[in-house]
Amino acid sequence: MSQVRVRFAPSPTGELHLGGARTAIYNWAFARNNDGVFMLRIEDTDPERSTPENTAQILRSMRWLGLDWDEGPEIGGAFGPYFQTERFDNYVAALEKLKDNGSVYPCFCTPDELTAKREAARKTGGYSGYDRTCRTLSLEDARRRIDAGEPHVWRLAIPLDQEDITINDLVHGETVFPLTALDDYIVARTDGTPTYNFAASVDDTDMQITHVIRGDDHMSNTPKQALTIQALGAPLPQYAHLPMIWGPDGKKLSKRHGATSVEAYRDEGIVPEALLNYLALLGWSLDGETTVIDADTLTENFSMDRISKNPAIFDTAKLEWLNGVYLRDMEPAEFAPYMVEALAKEGLSDVGDYEQRTEWFHELAPLVNERIKLTTEIVPMIGFLFVDEVQIDESARAKVLDKEGAREAVAAAREALADIEWDLPSIESALQALPAQLDAKPRLVFQPLRVALTGTTISPPLFESMLLLGKEKTLKRLDATL
Repeated sequence: MSQVRVRFAPSPTGELHLGGARTAIYNWAFARNNDGVFMLRIEDTDPERSTPENTAQILRSMRWLGLDWDEGPEIGGAFGPYFQTERFDNYVAALEKLKDNGSVYPCFCTPDELTAKREAARKTGGYSGYDRTCRTLSLEDARRRIDAGEPHVWRLAIPLDQEDITINDLVHGETVFPLTALDDYIVARTDGTPTYNFAASVDDTDMQITHVIRGDDHMSNTPKQALTIQALGAPLPQYAHLPMIWGPDGKKLSKRHGATSVEAYRDEGIVPEALLNYLALLGWSLDGETTVIDADTLTENFSMDRISKNPAIFDTAKLEWLNGVYLRDMEPAEFAPYMVEALAKEGLSDVGDYEQRTEWFHELAPLVNERIKLTTEIVPMIGFLFVDEVQIDESARAKVLDKEGAREAVAAAREALADIEWDLPSIESALQALPAQLDAKPRLVFQPLRVALTGTTISPPLFESMLLLGKEKTLKRLDATL
């Protein structure tokens, strides 16, 4: 068997959505598992919607997920160019080859004529596809009309004496496409530009793709591409069509279900390892039980026979749970940059501050990552450490500070902390005696302190927060609250 060569071929007409990202992940994992080549090809032939910005966003999203490609944009390779807009000469050459071997023919039917034929067929219940009018033209007549400048397209002449097309799909098994249901589809438009199915077929042939792994919404394209590749005299790749991703309502995942792009989930607090893990499990499993699968485990164990035929349901709550698992497992040095990035977006801290107080940040990290599921929860939890004064949340003020005994608790804490050494054992010793001293439950003593110091009822552990905040700021905030 020749070396495995797979491709991910997005159109840069928008952001990299989750379905496309999963397709990229499966191609990448399959290539890595088989010591193959993972190629990135940009299908940018839609001039109105394809933009450099979208291309850059796709590359950025893939790198963020940890998907490295062996050939493609910014990498190069022996089978380039890797943008379809730069491959026009390849399509011209392929079309000429099909002309020479009689696999295509010119069609001079106008759009109005084709529309009229379709409408007539619908009324009579007949075949609504192209009726192959121009397929019977003689070579001389066709050449005369071309030389006269008559507008025309080029259609693939489907072999009418061939049996139905059978594809051994690596996910769905043997799949039969009746030849009678196929049209002589257009391969080149009037202006000479290639259609999607023709360009993809030529690219897969030229780039020696061995496996086409894509969503099953492309299933209907497979017979057209197979016939085109056959006409080009090239071996067919193996096909694998992946199940769709549905929302919780059982419908195709879309914006109505919330965020659908990779970068949107990044901005909502998901880390790349968690998203890669979760998307990999939407249609594939290691053993039916394991849910935490890192990239190395995925590539070492990935195989097509473990892909489900059934649609996968996207569950945001499960993704966030998995994200929390990855955050909790991070070492301080790994998690601290997430804190710095989140704080920097709010203008509260920066890389320079982190470099000067690395050990301090590393002490803070485990107090935070053990208590959150999303990186967007970082600033609400620790922002109080990076401001001179806190704004007391009005809800927290009403529920905690305005209650009977709150002022006494804050005052007693201020007095107990005033003259101690500022280390964790001393802080704990000074404050742990307060509930008994005030004859109050610990919650009624310590919650007012938490609100006074952080502005909210949610924060890292109270004593550790005081230590990291420092004695001067701690006493100042208690005084301000009083």
